Amino acid sequence: MHQENSTTLSIVIPVYNEVNFLDELFNQLIFFFNNKYTEIIFVDDGSDDGSSKLLTQLKKKNSYKFSIKILRLDNNSGKGKAIQIGIKNSNGEYVLLQDADLELDCKDAKEMFEMISAKKEIKCIFGSRYLSGKLRKNNYLFNNLLGKINSLIFNVFFSQSLSDVHCGLKILHRSVIEKIQLTINDFGIEIDLASQIVRNNFFIYEYGVSYFFRSKVQGKKITWTDGLKSFYYLFKVRFFDNSASTNLSIAYSSAYMAFVGSYFGMGLGNKLFIFLFFILGSVLGIHFKLMTSSLIFLFIYIGSFFGKGQGKVLSVIIFFILGIYIANKLKKIFQKTKYKLIF
Repeated sequence: MHQENSTTLSIVIPVYNEVNFLDELFNQLIFFFNNKYTEIIFVDDGSDDGSSKLLTQLKKKNSYKFSIKILRLDNNSGKGKAIQIGIKNSNGEYVLLQDADLELDCKDAKEMFEMISAKKEIKCIFGSRYLSGKLRKNNYLFNNLLGKINSLIFNVFFSQSLSDVHCGLKILHRSVIEKIQLTINDFGIEIDLASQIVRNNFFIYEYGVSYFFRSKVQGKKITWTDGLKSFYYLFKVRFFDNSASTNLSIAYSSAYMAFVGSYFGMGLGNKLFIFLFFILGSVLGIHFKLMTSSLIFLFIYIGSFFGKGQGKVLSVIIFFILGIYIANKLKKIFQKTKYKLIF
């Protein structure tokens, strides 16, 4: 629980076997954040390479003004778990998440803090490795591709336009921290965090940051399997971690859209249409409740009476788009009323 004090910024840094980078990281923290209003929270996630000993030695130095906490986990529990523990032990008005491996620059972290603290209307900034003309080095094509695909899927599922969901550099205001309940313990924490921020109606700003990749030889932890697991997390946070009313809407719209899809194509093509319409219905169920979703279905049904063959398909598509437009208008009208659970 956050206590009233003079701490403005808490920097949470998960550490797992980063002994080769901690000296330089500490020097950067002193250079950019050396003041009494900042606390540095290192969460040692079961390191066995000497990181624990080095962190203790660094804490004993007298060349810094910020406060330092070193939290230790007996076993390696994952980046997500380390971040959760660090956040729970933070006191700052702002919480900055910074990786320990120097792939991301503390200078960018400083710039993000200055930006969010100067503009009180901004409550959340995500770093993006794809936005700016800053230095960037990345030789991992497959990991890079998976990251972009994941960001695209996240944007479709949550009606966002983020370029880099997985960037580890993020800063959040305390009001955001108090609304979220993180549960994912591994690298899926980035998806968990972003989805909960959006669900709680906070706007995510992005800021271009430098990126200097590490190779596996240098100790990079994330692998392509983590990229594949992130697909599971995307579906989990979007289609399962919902309210009862949203899950009902998803089931309802998926069912009627699959029914609509059954009228298109023949044989294998027909099954493909059913599957695609089912997926489309599940996405509609996320954004529209029972009444507005039923309105969309009504427009599709009306559109099916016009034309034949390809003309009928075109008519259904036109009425479908019109139905979404009108449903969205109604949704905005009823969003702040007692009827929002059905509209």
